[in-house]
Amino acid sequence: MDYHFGPGTLPLLVSMPHVGTDIPDDIAATMTPAARVLADTDWHLRELYGFLRDLGASTLAARWSRYVIDLNRPPENTNLYPGQDTTGLCPLDTFAREPLYPPGGAPGDEEVRRRLALYWQPYHDRLRAELDRLLHVHGKVVLWEAHSIASHVPRFFEGKLPDLNFGTADGASCDGALTDIVTALAQVDGRYTVAVNGRFKGGHITRFYGKPERGVHALQLEMCQSTYMDEAPPFAYREDLAERVQPLLRQMLAAAADWAGQ
Repeated sequence: MDYHFGPGTLPLLVSMPHVGTDIPDDIAATMTPAARVLADTDWHLRELYGFLRDLGASTLAARWSRYVIDLNRPPENTNLYPGQDTTGLCPLDTFAREPLYPPGGAPGDEEVRRRLALYWQPYHDRLRAELDRLLHVHGKVVLWEAHSIASHVPRFFEGKLPDLNFGTADGASCDGALTDIVTALAQVDGRYTVAVNGRFKGGHITRFYGKPERGVHALQLEMCQSTYMDEAPPFAYREDLAERVQPLLRQMLAAAADWAGQ
């Protein structure tokens, strides 16, 4: 199976497109040792969000690494942040600019099309189908895009990121009332720094599927990995840190589902 999927009963779907750590053998054979470190993975999010099944949310998580193909990039590979550096649909280097392929070994157009069909499309087909199912049942649904990133990535931003970075495509992907509800909970908690539509405004999934006028409200949360894990290899999960942030995550997601169910 190309993804991990669990249907729920709430008007809430949590998508994790960057948690995958598998690389098909034929692709891995063409890549550099840097690729096998998988440094840019959104590590441990399935564990961090492990309460979702009890909550009643639908979940969709990637199997394949973003180094195979990035599920949160548009299929035509347009830059989501014009004028800013970013990695592409089939990344050629890591966030630290380490090459993922030896010279001359980058995937060509035919290989990119093959990966789109084999690894990108199945995730999006399931995402679309589950959104449609939840819309049919509830009439309104929240799509929560769960992401995480190292707190310092000089390639993309200066200094340390805020702990919790919410993105709604500058308000286009979800009702402002939903954004206000979840961000207020984070701010009242007081232990984590918060940004809204700052460096991260939401990727392709948030922007493409978030259609408030059609009942789909998409919101991305990009968390600093320092809130729940060690950011250096071997990227260990920190239960002590995770237990601090999990109640807030659960509170925000429950509030989002309640809002959609009203």
